[in-house]
Amino acid sequence: MLSEHMDRVVQAMARDLVAVDGVVAVVMGGSRARNAHAPSSDVDLGLYTRGAVDFDALDELAARWSSTSTRFARPGEWGPWVDCGAWLEVDGMPVDWIRRDLDRVEQQWTRAQRGEHAFHAQAGHPLGFLDVAYVGELVHARILQDPTDALQLLRERMERMPDALGDALVAGLWEADLLLTQAGKAAARGDDAFVLLCLSRTVLLACHALAGRDRRWVVNEKRLVAEAQTMPHAPDGLERRVRNALSTVDGGAAALERCVEATRELVADVRVAIA
Repeated sequence: MLSEHMDRVVQAMARDLVAVDGVVAVVMGGSRARNAHAPSSDVDLGLYTRGAVDFDALDELAARWSSTSTRFARPGEWGPWVDCGAWLEVDGMPVDWIRRDLDRVEQQWTRAQRGEHAFHAQAGHPLGFLDVAYVGELVHARILQDPTDALQLLRERMERMPDALGDALVAGLWEADLLLTQAGKAAARGDDAFVLLCLSRTVLLACHALAGRDRRWVVNEKRLVAEAQTMPHAPDGLERRVRNALSTVDGGAAALERCVEATRELVADVRVAIA
């Protein structure tokens, strides 16, 4: 939770932001909205927009609120999915403003209902940005300003993950077999980096499969294993087993091969659990 002072600051900031042309609503997102934050966690504010946005006004607000020099990035400057925003420091606390286009959110909701999803290259997202996570972000968010109730009405439709999407996330675990085969070959060559990339992706896909089985929205890779461990169908000791599987400790081909085998056994247990 935020301190009383910082909560008042965030509320005032949200009121300023929603007054900007094109900003429909403002939410608190990220780990603080889900009560999964650390004391040092950033405050993430989502700016939901529609139509033309007055980015110059957002520049002015960012400069007024932040104790450090900043500007509001323009669409696409940060990448195709986390496309723009601003990094601020307010009373010593990092505050991130992140823009979300409501039309794109609604498009992803339509795709989710059809069971469609994909992971896209995006800075800061090693697995890739899950496009339908736009929906999960809104479901988990704490709405701060929503003067037309547009966001609340949209969120009420999205609370439960569609069965088609849940089934598709479960089916996506097929890729684990390919990744484990590739990792096994690379382990014999002592290719540490490639093996760990393959195993990390395998583990995260398994977590998404668990989320799909339990119809639980997740938003990105951060603490995904810990979150998956709390899901009803998670195998016992999931987080511990992942930690052990991804630790090469003594290095070399033999250690890598043990990591591959441990991950293979974990995936097999996940498949049994979600069957």
